[in-house]
Amino acid sequence: MFVKPSEGLSIRDPDLLDLLPEDGREVPESDYWNRRVRDVDVVIVDTAKATKVKKGDE
Repeated sequence: MFVKPSEGLSIRDPDLLDLLPEDGREVPESDYWNRRVRDVDVVIVDTAKATKVKKGDE
């Protein structure tokens, strides 16, 4: 799932041992990340809507 931190929060990624970028990143669907979503520490981003493919960029 693709998540990004809620506004104003810094969330540590336990797998990569760094902070989740403001733009978000793909993370495994695990108890840790599901708990962050439930607690509204992060939000799930619909990557289909967030990704804009421009013609000629391939």
